[in-house]
Amino acid sequence: MPDLILAIDQGTTSTRAIVFDQALRPVALKQIALKQSYPQPGWVEHDAEEIWQAALQTCREAVREAGGVERIAAIGLTNQRETVVLWERATGRPLAPAIVWQDRRTAEVCAGLRGQGLEDEVRARTGLLLDPYFSATKAAWLLDRVEGARARAEAGELCLGTIDCWLMFRLTGGARFQTDASNAARTLLMDLERIQWDDRLLELFRVPRATLPEIVDCSGDLGETEPSLLGRAVPIRGSAGDQQAALIGHGGLEPGTVKITYGTGAFLVAETGAPKASSARLLTTLAWRVGGRAAYALEGSIFFAGATIGWLRDGLGLIGASRDSEAAAQGLRDNGGVYLVPGFAGLGAPHWSAEARAAIVGLTPDAGRSNVVRAGLESLAYQTEDLLTAMAADGVVRPKRLKVDGGVTANAFAMQFLADICQVEVERPAFQEMTALGAARLAAMGAGLEVSGPEGEPAEWKPRMGRNERDRLLKGWRAAVRGVLEIARAGA
Repeated sequence: MPDLILAIDQGTTSTRAIVFDQALRPVALKQIALKQSYPQPGWVEHDAEEIWQAALQTCREAVREAGGVERIAAIGLTNQRETVVLWERATGRPLAPAIVWQDRRTAEVCAGLRGQGLEDEVRARTGLLLDPYFSATKAAWLLDRVEGARARAEAGELCLGTIDCWLMFRLTGGARFQTDASNAARTLLMDLERIQWDDRLLELFRVPRATLPEIVDCSGDLGETEPSLLGRAVPIRGSAGDQQAALIGHGGLEPGTVKITYGTGAFLVAETGAPKASSARLLTTLAWRVGGRAAYALEGSIFFAGATIGWLRDGLGLIGASRDSEAAAQGLRDNGGVYLVPGFAGLGAPHWSAEARAAIVGLTPDAGRSNVVRAGLESLAYQTEDLLTAMAADGVVRPKRLKVDGGVTANAFAMQFLADICQVEVERPAFQEMTALGAARLAAMGAGLEVSGPEGEPAEWKPRMGRNERDRLLKGWRAAVRGVLEIARAGA
């Protein structure tokens, strides 16, 4: 009998396939790095066909290592959110590079809509803000810039979708053109409470309904793979955007769970149950919908987290490998007054400044490479504290224990500094692949499988910094952010 679950985790920098047993222990894991293209300043693109081929290859290799496709009971999918793909319905051929969530090419469009006084209406319908981070303006850009695309889209010949939709279409051989509700909630095109495409938003963003997928639940009968892909038709039973999947991986099927994932970006999500409007410029979003029942969350987004460490390594050459950042930071007594504000793709919550750019402030002749590396690590904690403060202002009880996951959490210095600045106990689970784990939980739920686990003791960090030192550091950080925002406003 099939007893294993295959999770596909399509992220910003890699595609992974992980096979889990019913104790949610990984049986096989395969990964392929994903190339990113930067054709112009502020533009970020992926090759959609490369994403599909990597997903297919990792699935085949993981399934083979796990004992064959006969053992796979169900597939769960999780993905980088907001990234948009445009393809031909008849052939499945992408018509342009995928526009990645980090891309800022539509910042002026969003600014123009804000200038027309439309943000309050958009926010009331979607829970989101007018920002190029979300999918709608990217979709309209593709329809306008790809020759003949708008007319073909209105005729129903083209498909527009986020990465979950793109992979579902290819996995099912084109039989299913659908997106799960958690991903649809990130497009600026879905009414958050009705969980339907909204005619007013479609008109506002100029996206034809004929080119959009059906919105479906995050767990249930989501189709099956085309038999030739894996050797037999395998049921697809779970799908969610990566941050919602990570929440579910941490056990977030009940209100009150708060987690932050430190990947390419960092995303703090607090499940609230019912929709909760934010007065602190956080996002109201869908956590999941199963069996027609929906749960909601507040979310704060940090655009550059692990990507900041990558820039220190690849852009500046200050470290040879990401793991070297820990030793560099620990070799200093303090930060020497140096702060790095990672506005490489603008600043996310609670500032939402698309025009902001990164800055290093507080440099003196005594500062060296280790000061800059440490400032990059410290910026993760400062930004997280900003998000927790914003959530508290919205009435979310500040957690005593913050659940974390993602590659950066392997850095013990960063995690201790996080506990100190945020004054919370930090808990990192023994198994780190929370997004894939959440996808597996959803697939198991949809397939009617009982699962448990995963096992292992979490790592923990407790606050130990004095109040005066914490206040001094936060004061310096907030001054640095104000300076970045003032420069952005001056150049707007």
